[in-house]
Parts: sequence; C-alpha cells; structure tokens
Amino acid sequence: MTEGAKNGPAQARYRTGGGLTRRQWGAGVLAVGGALALGPFPAGPAAAATADGRRTLRHGTPEQAGLLAGPLRQLVTDAEAFLGPSPRHPWYAGAVLLAGRGSTVALHQPIGKAVRYAGYDESTDSGVEFPADEQIAATRDTVYDLASVSKLFTSILAVQQIERGTLELEATVASYLPQFAGGGKQDVTIRQLLTHTSGFRSWIPLYNAPTREGKLQLVWDEALLNPPGTAYLYSDLNLISLQLVLEKLTGRTLDVLLRDEITGPLGMDRTRYNPPASWKPRIAATEDARLPWSGLDRGLVWGEVHDENAYSLGGVAGHAGVFSCAWDLAVLGRTLLNGGAYGRARILRPETVDLMFTDFNTAFPGDEHGLGFELYQHWYMGAMATPRTAGHTGFTGTSIVLDPTTDSFLIVLGNSVHPVRTWRSGSAPRVAAGTDMARAVAVRPASGRTSWFAGTASATTATLTLPPLDTTGGTARLGCALWWDTEPGSDPLVLEASTDGGVNWRPVPFTTRHGSEDPQEHPAGTATGWSGRVWHRLGAELPADPALALRWRYTTDTLYVGRGVYVDALRVVSGRRVVFDESRPADAARITPAGWVASGTDTCSTGRRRFRPRPACGREEGGTGRPY
Repeated sequence: MTEGAKNGPAQARYRTGGGLTRRQWGAGVLAVGGALALGPFPAGPAAAATADGRRTLRHGTPEQAGLLAGPLRQLVTDAEAFLGPSPRHPWYAGAVLLAGRGSTVALHQPIGKAVRYAGYDESTDSGVEFPADEQIAATRDTVYDLASVSKLFTSILAVQQIERGTLELEATVASYLPQFAGGGKQDVTIRQLLTHTSGFRSWIPLYNAPTREGKLQLVWDEALLNPPGTAYLYSDLNLISLQLVLEKLTGRTLDVLLRDEITGPLGMDRTRYNPPASWKPRIAATEDARLPWSGLDRGLVWGEVHDENAYSLGGVAGHAGVFSCAWDLAVLGRTLLNGGAYGRARILRPETVDLMFTDFNTAFPGDEHGLGFELYQHWYMGAMATPRTAGHTGFTGTSIVLDPTTDSFLIVLGNSVHPVRTWRSGSAPRVAAGTDMARAVAVRPASGRTSWFAGTASATTATLTLPPLDTTGGTARLGCALWWDTEPGSDPLVLEASTDGGVNWRPVPFTTRHGSEDPQEHPAGTATGWSGRVWHRLGAELPADPALALRWRYTTDTLYVGRGVYVDALRVVSGRRVVFDESRPADAARITPAGWVASGTDTCSTGRRRFRPRPACGREEGGTGRPY
C-alpha cells in the first residue's frame, strides 16, 4: 500500500476545486503532436545548471560542498535517535543517510541494522531478533526497497516519451489503452496520472485477483472517486496505469525500460526490479508480512518487494518495486539537478526536467506537484521545502529530496516496516534530516559578521525586543534587513509595538523590498511563507511615544518549520535623530533576544563593527558568500 494511504491525511488528503484551466496550461506548455513547447516557467534545474552541467559525484568534505559541518553532524545524531523508542518502538531498524551539494557528497553514513528481526510477535508487540551473529549492519551500499519512490522512475520514463513526441501529456489515457475507459474514465489524461488528479481512489487490492488479466480488469473497471481534474488524491493506480501505457507504447516491460533508459545510461548498477538472490545479503529486510496487517501471508520479506500489489504483479509495477542504494539515488538526483545529464549520458533535456519541477496543481494549494515529483512538502522535506524543492517518499521508510535553489540533495533510506508496519507513524526522521540539511546551507548576514536568528524549533515563540525608544522627535521609522522562510500560514513572523511597557502589543505594518523588485506591503505587520531565501530591506513607520517598545515575534506550530527568520542591521530614526542603531555596541547590548540567537560567519566579537552576546555565537550559521 502507498505511503499516503497508510500515513493518513499527511498525503492522502484531497481538496475539491477546479483543475488547471486551458489558459493556465497554455501559459506554460503546449502539447502539439506530442512535442513540447515551453513557456515562461520559474527558474529550475535548467536555469540552475552551470556550464559544468554534466558533473558527476564524488565524496568530499562539507567545506568542499559549501556546507556547514555542524548541522550535518546533527543530522546523523538526530537520525540515530530514531533507532530508539519513537515514541515506543524504533522508527526504523537502520538507515543510510546521504547528503550533498553540487558535485560533492558530504555525508554518506549508515546507521543501525539492515537486518535485525526474524519475525514479529503480535501477542507481545515485540520483534523476534535474529541471533547477534546473524544480524546485518547497514552499510553505505545497502540496497533498500524504495516502495513509492519507484514512482519517480516511472514518471521519468513517461516524460522521456513525452519529450520524444511519442506520448502526449494532454492526451487521454484511453487513447492509448481503450480498455481504460471503463468505469467512466474516458476523460482522464496522462498529466492527471502524473499529478494525482485523475480521480482514482488511493488503491485497490489487486492481489486478490488470481491472474494478471484479472488484476488488469480491476483497473479497467474501476470507477473514479472524483471527476478528473477536480481533486487531488494520491493513488497507486495512477502509476500502475501509466506503466500499462508505457508498455503498450514501447513494446517493452517496465523493468526493461528502466534498465535501457535510466539505470544503464547512468551506470546505476545497484538499481533494478526483482534483485537476484545473490543480492540478498546486501538488501535491507522489511516486514514479517502476515494477516491482518498485511494483505498477504508471506513471512519475513527480504529481497522481494514489500508492496502486496507489486508483488502480485511479479515484482514489476509502476508504483513500487524498484530496489536501490543511496549512491545510485544520488546519481539520479544529480542528473536531474544537472538538467538531465550525468557525465557523458543524457536522459532528459533541461527544459523537460523543469516540467518535473513545475507545479501543475495550482488549483490545489498544499498539494503542489510536478510531473511525478511532489513539491514544497514540509511534512517530509522539513526546512528544505521550497516551491521548487522536489521529492518523494516510500512506505518502507525511504525518501529523496532535491532542492535546485541551493543545488543540494538529501536521501534517507530506512527499513521502517521492519519488523512490522505498525511500529512507525509520520515522517519525523525525514523532517529532522531535511531541517538539518537546510541548516547546513549557510545564510550570510546582510552586513557585518552576525545577524539575529529565530531558530527552527517547533511549538516555540521567540521574541527579539528593542529597548524603550523615544520616537516623539518627528516621523519615526524602522529600517532593517529581513530574511524569512516559514511554513506558509502556520508560522507567522510579526512586528509589534507597545506603548504601555509591554502590557499590550499591536502589529506594525511594514514594507519589504528585494533589490529592484516592487515593494511588498505587509499591512497586518506579518510575514510568512516563502520569500526567495534572500535578504529584503524593510521599512516601517512607528507610532510616536516617549518609551516605545518594539519587537519581532516568531511563533511556530507543533508540526513543521521552514528555514527560519533572520533580522539584521536594525536602525530607528525619529525626525533627524537616530534613536537606535544596532551597529553601536551600547544599543546592541540592550536588545532582549528571547529565543533568538546571534549567528554569523565567524566567532563573536565585541569589536566596534558588530556586537552579540558571546554564548549565542559560533560558526554554525557561517556564510559562504552566496545567498540562498
């Protein structure tokens, strides 16, 4: 079963509403005889790829990758915590963590066990462990059942055919598979399969049908839960259907297509369907699959696909079944971040890769989706999430996240259904890893050596309060630099003022501007969501008061966070008089940073240029000289 279907509302939720209009669609891409004509999509891998667009991966240091070592060490520490009670049972028996930027893999770390349990005892809700000498530790090249991450390979294979003009994105599925029209599905398009807007329900138990023909007949007869294009609902049936289209179109089975079109050209020799028996000692075990928690009685699943439907389809399915290791997935990620090329191989054109990183689900906010890839999903990307960050998860405990805005990538491969699927819930290890990886890409202060940082903790309120200010000397204005990236709508940053000594606070409207762009008004005194991960100049008119208190307040909810909030170069003038200037040590020393820390490119200094309290400083947020 799918990650979304098993994880509940985090991914399986849907919203009703209109699909992409022809006008919205026409602004970006036209399908003419199967060929693509690209319009003005936002910058993505094609724009981000440098002249060295075919670069290949190598192991290196965090510094060589332009990353901070501290957050990467924290990523491993946080991941290891989930080998213990999370909150009762381990989230996974083991995992392989891989993270990097550019062509450098700066972290490639196995933790825990690839094989630990021989079975599961439901009477005691405990795992039955193999003898210690029969357990197998995770290694860098341990192969994992990717589960739904397999959908990305099917999607790439489909997009290749679209690029070649043999498959049309807006064509109906029934135009390739006439049987598909059964159950009222005649209007479902290829794009709707790729973006999970077809109207299919999440899954059906194909494994109950005794023959392959019977399983396919279930797909042909399946009626839609929603009219095509009116709702987002993540469904395995979309990619199973796409598999059938590709096999009909090319005359090759999906496993052969995978080898010929992706893994062979890219040298991904540890990625395939149905791994041979000789691979078993290098494969992470999954579940003691038995009724009632599994659809099939199979015992310990080890070296065979975990997903019941994929297993019943012979191990080769569009939605699940691919086995791979962290390095091979990093090669795939680097290929896409390169714009479709790796070394001497090219599997897609840059503009075609951009389609995979472009949101086609604008009608369903919160369910952003490219062609195959999920976009901007804090629930497993953590603070790596941006409108262009692409990724996917797998129910077995796997995930891949690609961020073209920072040219960085993160892969977490775990066996979280070992020994049983009920031991884990949610995506806390993925979120923690994504946030740590985001922290590893430095934010350079707008000026000087340090800036104020509000942190990335959940369920927290942090305030940065200026000392009482006399703003009665004429029109008073605040000026500062502001950098924010927060969970949209959930984690607001508010500028507030008080005229009664902090008893009551009211919002202060402000304006932000980046470079030569038009100013952005914030009439409610708040900022939230994505701002491009660049510094903005802020201006705000302040009320006249002989002892005005002014503060920034950043509040996070109990779930996910963005990359956070930074404030720098605070300055207040009233008339012609400067009443506060953060560059003056005496003024800076009077700031009250409850929950905020001073972070910068080097250790703290009490010199004339900048001042920050020494305990809050360090190199954790050091800059590389490049903004996000």
